[in-house]
Amino acid sequence: MPPAEGRIGGVDDLGGPQEWFNSLPVVTKFWFGSTFALTLAVNFGVFSLYNVAWVWESFKSNFEIWRVVSSFCYMGKFDMSTLFGLYMLVNFSKQYEAGGPYNTGGGGGTADFVFCFALGCLGCLITYPFLAGVIAPLFAKNMTFYILYIWSKQNPNKPANIWGFPLKAQFLPFAYLAITVLMGGPYWDIVHGIGLGHLYYFTVDVVPLMYAKDVIHTPQFLIDYFGVGQYVPPVAANPRQQGFGNNTFNAPGRVNPPSDPAERSGSTGYNWGRGGQTLGNS
Repeated sequence: MPPAEGRIGGVDDLGGPQEWFNSLPVVTKFWFGSTFALTLAVNFGVFSLYNVAWVWESFKSNFEIWRVVSSFCYMGKFDMSTLFGLYMLVNFSKQYEAGGPYNTGGGGGTADFVFCFALGCLGCLITYPFLAGVIAPLFAKNMTFYILYIWSKQNPNKPANIWGFPLKAQFLPFAYLAITVLMGGPYWDIVHGIGLGHLYYFTVDVVPLMYAKDVIHTPQFLIDYFGVGQYVPPVAANPRQQGFGNNTFNAPGRVNPPSDPAERSGSTGYNWGRGGQTLGNS
């Protein structure tokens, strides 16, 4: 499946892979880093694929709680599809997280993205038993298209392109789906992610406008932790001032101060965030 054209997060502008990775938004950095590392580990035989997949009986009976995380952090065996999958994961997640998620109480910032991501993960786990015959118990690609679909609905007229073919962002998830079907690849995980994304979009954007009811609210503890708006990660101007001898530590993290949940606008519910960025461009 071809990625949309463009550089990954401006990696060429930041001096190297480490600087590029450190520049990623906090959730995207954790998700991409974990997925890259776990995909390598499984392919090199460090972990078995069974031990990272979502298996309810193992989770319930053996208390294998790591499966809640690991099942969202494996992209696949080494091939071009996995490479494209990792590209899409980091690119789409970065675009939505940094561009301004739907505002569900955290000012359209990191707290809202974390809650959106958590709801997508929960949706994957709840609906998997009904789709076990057509999708695998590994949800990294599902979540990638969940995020992509939500971004495309928030920014329907943003320009994007695939292989140089221009199209509006609202058509991008379906373009990828069509290409996958035409190439004979597995597509139910894409359909699953799009379906969950539409459910989130409908609940967070359509319901408040049509029924003047706000259904989804970012929990206050997430707002207290990440602050309102974009989370500011730990930064140390002089790292050695934070350590002892040869040991160095980052300065404590800083967040925007918490405030009241999202400002309401008239009788139509929350003021649902701000626009995103062009997909596939830094």
